[in-house]
Amino acid sequence: MITSHFHKRWFFLRTETDRVLFASIVFSMLMVLTGIAYTGRPIFLFLVWNLFLAYIPYAVSNWVQNNPGWVEDKRKFAAAFAVWLLFVPNSFYLITDIFHLGEIERLPLWFDLVLLFSFAWNGLLLGVVSIRQMEKTTAIFFNQNLGNFFVYPVMWLNALGIYIGRYLRYNSWDIVTNPVDLASDIVRMLAHPLQFKYAWGMVFCFSLFMTLMYEVLKRLGNLLQK
Repeated sequence: MITSHFHKRWFFLRTETDRVLFASIVFSMLMVLTGIAYTGRPIFLFLVWNLFLAYIPYAVSNWVQNNPGWVEDKRKFAAAFAVWLLFVPNSFYLITDIFHLGEIERLPLWFDLVLLFSFAWNGLLLGVVSIRQMEKTTAIFFNQNLGNFFVYPVMWLNALGIYIGRYLRYNSWDIVTNPVDLASDIVRMLAHPLQFKYAWGMVFCFSLFMTLMYEVLKRLGNLLQK
């Protein structure tokens, strides 16, 4: 009875994966609070927001995986998948926040590194776990394991989303609030690939890197379970 009440109240700590991710996120939050206390300035609060955005796709995939009715209902699944696909690049986007290393002069560089890397690590974990959950869910929905036919396109779209967010400065919700400019910039990139060779170079490298990280962590997880 107590366990059931706990799971209902703290639904986001329901599984061992939830609890491990929560502990890792708490560590990142404590690092930010320590940095604020040390400098007396509201530093790195953008990382907290970015981590919140990174958590959304995990929350969606977790919900769909634990509620079979959403998989059986095509409309619900399509809506959930669209939201998930829109926000999942935010998870891996946190990797690029390492660019901010050394910006706060009053902080020791080692502290800066641990703080930024912890957020990047949490983003990577949330992204990998979320994609794995959705990979399993789509296998149920389509009644077959899509495997790499699911992972590779998702990672490519993730990498494109990271570039769009980091360098073109669009957000996930711009697809609703500013769709014309967003679509125009994407079409320009597709129509003139040589003019955007560095952009496509980043997309290629990041998609390959994220795919490798996904496959490595997935296989390590399988090995540890044996």
